[in-house]
Parts: sequence; C-alpha cells; structure tokens
Amino acid sequence: MAQTAVHIDFQPIGRRIQIRSGATLLEAAQQAGVGLVAVCGGSGVCGTCRVRVLAGQVNPPTPTEEDELPAEDLAAGLRLACQVQVQSDARVDVPRESLSAPQRTQVEGESLAVPLAPAVIACDVALEPATQTDLRSDWTRLLDGLAAAEVEAEVPQDRFVLAALPPVLREHGWRVRAAVRGREVIAVGPVERAPLGFAVDVGTTKLAGYLVDLTTGRTLAMDGRMNPQIAYGEDVMARISYAIQGPEHAATLQRAIAEALNALLIDLCRRAGARLPQVVDAVMVGNTAMHHLLAGLPVMQLGTAPYVAAVSDALDLKARDLGLEMAPGAYVHLLPNIAGFVGADHVAMLLATDTPGKPGVTISLDIGTNTEISLNAHGRLLACSTASGPAFEGAHIRDGMRAAVGAIERVRIADGRLNYQTVGGARPVGICGSGILDAIAQLRLVGALTEQGALLPFARVRAADHGPEFLLATAQESGHGRDVTLSRSDVGEIQLAKAAIRAGMRILLEEAGLTEADLDRVIVAGAFGTYIDVDSAITVGMFPPLPRERYFQVGNAAGMGACQCVLSVQQRRLAQQIARRVDYLELTNDRRFTDRFTQALALRPDCWDEG
Repeated sequence: MAQTAVHIDFQPIGRRIQIRSGATLLEAAQQAGVGLVAVCGGSGVCGTCRVRVLAGQVNPPTPTEEDELPAEDLAAGLRLACQVQVQSDARVDVPRESLSAPQRTQVEGESLAVPLAPAVIACDVALEPATQTDLRSDWTRLLDGLAAAEVEAEVPQDRFVLAALPPVLREHGWRVRAAVRGREVIAVGPVERAPLGFAVDVGTTKLAGYLVDLTTGRTLAMDGRMNPQIAYGEDVMARISYAIQGPEHAATLQRAIAEALNALLIDLCRRAGARLPQVVDAVMVGNTAMHHLLAGLPVMQLGTAPYVAAVSDALDLKARDLGLEMAPGAYVHLLPNIAGFVGADHVAMLLATDTPGKPGVTISLDIGTNTEISLNAHGRLLACSTASGPAFEGAHIRDGMRAAVGAIERVRIADGRLNYQTVGGARPVGICGSGILDAIAQLRLVGALTEQGALLPFARVRAADHGPEFLLATAQESGHGRDVTLSRSDVGEIQLAKAAIRAGMRILLEEAGLTEADLDRVIVAGAFGTYIDVDSAITVGMFPPLPRERYFQVGNAAGMGACQCVLSVQQRRLAQQIARRVDYLELTNDRRFTDRFTQALALRPDCWDEG
C-alpha cells in the first residue's frame, strides 16, 4: 500500500508535524523537536516514551508494549511512542513525565501586600485523655477545648473529618492543632504542622500553582505546568464543544484538570517538605469556561450567544467533591466571574494590580487564547473579552510551538543580518509567540513586510509551495534537521489575534468617550504578556503607540490575586465588589467591532483610518 502523508498533533506541547504514514510516533516526535524521553533509543525496552493517542488510526498494542506496560496503563490508553505506527492524522497527548525538557510556564508576578486574614485559622489544644470517669466523645472533648481557647466551633456534619479525629488524638497524645473555617472544624492534625493554602491560576493553556503558609503568609513553593485539557481542544470553544458531546466528555475534562491539580499540589508539597493533609484551604481562578469545567458545571450555555454563565457569584465547594486531595474537610474558593468569558482570573488580575484603585485612565489586559481587557476610566470599570486564539501559543503557525526549550523567542535584524535567541539556548526547533511577534515587527522595520502582511523580496525571503516564506533557521542550524520558517499565512494568524486585542481596547475607550492618547497606563499580564517585547507589539499595531514608560508588564497577576485571596477573606470580599462594579461589553453584539477589527489588521502602530 502506498504511503501517504499524515499530520501528527502533539499536545500539550503544541507541535505539529507532517510525516509518512507507517512511521512511529517516536520518529514523528523527533522530527517535530518534541523532547520525548527514549532512554533505549526506541527499541521498546525502557518504557519511558509513554504517550496517549487521543484521535487517529494506529496499530494495536504490540507484544513489547504488553510486556513493558502494566495492564492498567494499557487500559488507560497509554502506549510506547516507539511502538505506535500511525496510519492517519492523529492527536497525541504527551504526559509531563515523558518530556525530557519542561515547557516554560509563568508563575511569578507583581502583587500588593495584604494583611493576613485567612479563612481558616489554626488553634492548638491540649485535651484531657478519655478515662473511665470522663466518657465525653472525642468531638465533644475537642469542642470543649476549642471553647476554652475562645474559638467557637460546631460538631461537623462531615463524616470524613469526624472519622479522622480519634486516631489523630491518640497518636499525638491528645495535643492537636484544629483547622477551623468559620465555625466548622475542617481538619485536625499534629501541632507541628502549619496550615497551608493552595492558590491556582487555572489557565486555558497553563496552570500556575502556589503553596502558602497561612500563619506567616509566606509562599513556600510555586510551579507551573500545562493544562492537560488542551489535548481535547486548544481554545475555550473547542473544549466546550467537546464537553457538550455527552456527560462522559465533560467528566473527562473535569477529571483531567483535577488530576493535574493534584499532581501539581503533590509536587509543591514535596518541595516545601509538607504533606497533603496540611493543605486546608484553596483559591482557584480561571476564565468562565475553565471555572465551570473545574466545578463540574454545564457549559452548553457558554457555547452560544448570549454566552451566559451558570453562576457568577463566588463559590465555596468541598475540595474532595472536585476530586482534589487536601485536608478532609477543605474547601476550594472560586472567585466570582464577571460575564461572558471574562472570568475569575480577570477579577484576580484586577485585584492584584489594584486597577480599580488607580487614578486617571488605565487599561489592564491578560493576553492568552482568550484575552480579557478592562478599562478604568476615572473610576468607571468596563470589560470585554476577545477571542485572540492560540496563535500566540504557536498554534496554527507552521513551525509554531509553545515556549519550550528550542523555541525561538527573540528575533532581531540588523544590517541585513538575522539574530535570534532560543529558550534554553538550544538549537531552534520552532518559534513561540514572542518570537513570532518579534519576527513580524523586524520584517516591518526593514521593509520586508507590507502593512497588509505580504512578504517582499529580502534576504532570507524565498519562494515555497505555499507562497513566500522567511527563513528563520536552516536545517543545518536547527535541532531537528529541518528549516524553521515564517510564512504569509503565519503572519495572518498573528494579524487576526492582535487585531482582536486592539479592537477590544479601542471599543472600551470609545464607550467611555476616550481615545488611546488619554491612556495613563497599560498593564499587561499573563505569560505571553510577560515575555513579549512591547516595542514589537507597538510596531505591529497590537498596542497603541504610547510612550514606553506607560506600559507595565506584571507577570501572572491572576495567580498573585489568587494568592492574596487565599491569605485574606477581605480580599475575597473586595474581589466580589470589583466583579459587581464592572460593566461588561459583549463584542459579538457590538456593531463597531467588525469595523474596528478590520482596521486593526493593518501592521502599523496607528492602524485607525479616521476618515
């Protein structure tokens, strides 16, 4: 049978490769620059190149796989990439542990200090042991001890918390530390273990987690990882489409995020020398769709206009009901959503940056596959959401990839010579969002790219089957033996993404009767917003041409807002107040959007045709 070309989509890395049918997934990964661990070189005897085939036709498990993989792993869909031969287009999930080099995720961010006032307090009590003459129940004994310490508590209606008390009391000589939330005892443990909080920014693409000490406010550990839901859809609408195919699909997405959060928390606890039962409280933020998928709420109504949330108010849900492994009675606090796809993550960003409290005119935006934008116009708060798409994450870009080792992240052209920088200093295997933005800006500056996005004759611009392309790295320079290029269609994907953002900013300003020149400051948050060159963003027309000192890149402000809220109930109340103050604009219903979007496609700083 003649061999045909098939396309392999590796997630959550975001790398795509065309390869001959019959090739193995390990060969495809190697050609795509995906750093799969393959200790044995592909002979199948090490069992390290584990992947999960999500879609596509492949051969059944081989005898080698049946020998190397436990039956439960095979039942869960795990395969060895070196043994899987692809016969059609396929989508493949690569577990974190199968990658030789982690992707870069953004966890750091700027934040305001907040007074320590956690929802869960710790109270140490020393109780009298039970005797023949003192037959009070263990819980009565604990509640009496708390009352003596002037802490009011009630008998919990939580059998998991109740069941934990008797062995803990006796194992620790009747001296214990109770974690109390309101009047509810949610955990009891040894006095030497500090109560901990878990704050998470649940992004469409990435997760950022923080483990904090609730008695000191200190961050003990932080880390980021990819959101595994991306294997089922790169953007919000794709995941909604997957979820509404049936209850089992929605459950798959909820289980995937819960498992990833558990793995993240286990890793953070290991780094901090802590144990899971110490984690007595959590705050999680995400856009409206991520919020609903985590909470197990329906998302069908988010998939069509008018894009209505099931709930916008803050929620407090038992962690174990979400499949999360924390203290027996621990809760997860979900910050409020605003409307549409402007969710709790944006509220957290506004909180962390104090956008509502800033004087004058401020725009704050969190750039991602879904970009949320807020305007504070002399105290009036407006917000919108733009579908900027996954292009900034490297999706739909021929050689695009996320910010992993080998991704070109910086590009400069000087005296006709190209210079680039890669993540980790490795040989290039693709280009990530910040590099794409740089490349387009540099091509504009040297006159090799029109404002409509057409490539012009220039050094390293060459003809290809799909039209002109710009050669970023030759096969000899690259880490996978293939050229790395930027095509006209790649430029078009960035035009669409940046135009949506610029148009959203413009419409918010128009709604407030202002112009871009009235902006006192632009706060740029999010992983992509952290790494981009603002000058490049201005050159291509994604940001307005304002003095550079008016731009502030603040990192993962949503994660910082979540940290504030895990440390302070006052910040949770403030987040609720902020969400209620914001007037939301649904751009799909706004007659101005099409015109503003079309104008914003132009690759120039001042893209508006006021005539």
